[in-house]
Amino acid sequence: MRRVLRALDMPLLVTTGLLVAFGLVALASAAVPLGGPWAYVRTRLLHLAFALGAMVAAALVDYRRLAGYSRWLYAAMLVLLVAVLLLGVTRLGAQRWIPLGPLGGFQPSELAKIVLVLSLARSLSTQPLPSTLSDLLAPLAHVGIPMVLIFRQPDMGSAMVLGAILLGMLFLAGVRLRLLVGLGGLGLMGAPFLWSALRDYQRQRLLVFLDPGIDPLGAGYALNQAKIAVGSGQIWGKGVFAGTQNLLRFIPEQHTDFIFTVIGEEMGFVGGVLLLLLFLIWIWRALQIAYTAADRLGMLVAGGIAVMTVFHVFVNIGMTVGLMPITGIPLPFISYGGSSLLTMGVATGLLLGIGARRRKILL
Repeated sequence: MRRVLRALDMPLLVTTGLLVAFGLVALASAAVPLGGPWAYVRTRLLHLAFALGAMVAAALVDYRRLAGYSRWLYAAMLVLLVAVLLLGVTRLGAQRWIPLGPLGGFQPSELAKIVLVLSLARSLSTQPLPSTLSDLLAPLAHVGIPMVLIFRQPDMGSAMVLGAILLGMLFLAGVRLRLLVGLGGLGLMGAPFLWSALRDYQRQRLLVFLDPGIDPLGAGYALNQAKIAVGSGQIWGKGVFAGTQNLLRFIPEQHTDFIFTVIGEEMGFVGGVLLLLLFLIWIWRALQIAYTAADRLGMLVAGGIAVMTVFHVFVNIGMTVGLMPITGIPLPFISYGGSSLLTMGVATGLLLGIGARRRKILL
């Protein structure tokens, strides 16, 4: 038992615990004007129990064995993504959730990210490396099918995460940079078609990102209020449970996609930097595990998880301060949402398992 505990990546485990604790405090504060500090924390604790169980299971099951089932997992993911389009509940204009009674709803697009990391890692570690643009058709189709299904919900943010995972894992696998640049060029050529496929409110969000002043009380309202909240926190913040932008509910979805605004307003620049530091440590440990993994599959899985987390953190925090368009993706471990927390629990468990197996502690 001591050998197993010593083999676990303790900095990763401790950082994960600190991020979860940070998220609980921020969520309790964000929930004050929505029904009291416990309004969402009770359900969050239930989500945490499921995420902890998923983390332990993902660490104990050999990632090589799990990747061996990746085709079945991929097929199940597609079934769930189709099911949510046919049977899912609609909230805030998007059909993303399968109802689960008192637990809220399950969002298949969140779990799709980790399934895609596993299946793509297995494919890239067993197939010859793509050397021409035509060789990239297979991995493009691999990611493109779930991307289209998620985009139709609509969930542009999660679809973008899958695209980032593809590019990041192709880079880590050793695909030549010029091929990735060519792939990016093809993506830009498809931009006019993508623009025509967007809903009106999604186009407005992109236009407001370029010019926040064109619709300050409509599409630009959330972005402007978010920037006011983060800026008003100054160095030390207004204090937990004391943020006026938060308490007066100026910010929409302050407990989910915009929870960083609560941190920025109530904990200030210091709190924001501390949170970023915790994410940097978590991502650094993920990359360290990828670098020292026992095999190519482990390297790609750990690297894919790092890419996924970097993209989530950069886009979520970036959209609250005007550096990125509003796309609606959660801040890992912090935003309210059971599906996101469950996915990060599985991701953390996979990293711990890959790290421990490089020392042959876990078979």
